[in-house]
Amino acid sequence: MKNWSIDNLQKTWYLVSKLHQGQKYGGDEEGLEIEYINHIGSVVFEIIQSLNYDQTMNPDFSITCAMLHDTLEDTNFSFEKINDLFGEQVANAVAALSKDIAIKDKLVQMKQSLLEIKQQPKEVWSVKMADRICNLYAPPYYWTLERKIEYYKESLLIYDALKEGNIYLANRLKEKIDNYKLFL
Repeated sequence: MKNWSIDNLQKTWYLVSKLHQGQKYGGDEEGLEIEYINHIGSVVFEIIQSLNYDQTMNPDFSITCAMLHDTLEDTNFSFEKINDLFGEQVANAVAALSKDIAIKDKLVQMKQSLLEIKQQPKEVWSVKMADRICNLYAPPYYWTLERKIEYYKESLLIYDALKEGNIYLANRLKEKIDNYKLFL
């Protein structure tokens, strides 16, 4: 496996921790709120593990993208700032991983996002799959059955679109999708 720059990754993690400070998401039990940085870390762990199975992936690029994947969507940090600090490749990757809020229909939004991701290097495909893997643990307690079914179908769409990008993560994603049926 190729090495990565631990100093650069530590600096990125610190930045991401500051940017997502105070953000929380709902757990699988009423009243449970999880620090959002937990999700970011989970995506990073999936990417690091996948590096053991795909020697062609660029560790610095893929881990950096995993750390920053929700930055544009969930913080006030801009594309320009990402570009200035991390370069155009990372900025474009993070932009591709971000939902276009101008598109109101969730299915259309996801299909557009997947088209943009597929124009990026396979590391970006991997981050999207890792993100969805981490989101397929128990759904928030307040999700309706309809929302869970919608999320399940959306996950299949992601799998079908990106499975060729990283076989290890595709297999993990498929397993999580299959296990998600328990919540339906």
